[in-house]
Amino acid sequence: MILLTDELRKRLLANGRNADHVPVVKLFNPLDEGTWLATELSADGDTMFGLAGLGYPEQGSFSLFEMTSVRLPIGMGIERDILFTTDLPISVWAEAARRAGSLRDAERILYHAAQSGRDGA
Repeated sequence: MILLTDELRKRLLANGRNADHVPVVKLFNPLDEGTWLATELSADGDTMFGLAGLGYPEQGSFSLFEMTSVRLPIGMGIERDILFTTDLPISVWAEAARRAGSLRDAERILYHAAQSGRDGA
């Protein structure tokens, strides 16, 4: 799977000019808890910045090359969540992940909160 389309790459590069970025892409390990929300891509085309949910969630940088190099059992690799969208800045995601204890739990909480807000609850 191609982890970054040309459009996602452009949006990540553009985020380098903003303050509290909105995540552009969600990458995940389909066999484990590893989850990454990327907000930026450096001009080198490899270094991404965002929130990494490997156990305790942390903001930092990670390598696109390393992500594409991961080989999991039965020929799997790191995947991109093609349905992921958000308008929440990374600071909201980071706080929710810290409170929930994981990025995946934070996603569930934020999703349900957004659904409740849309339903008028």
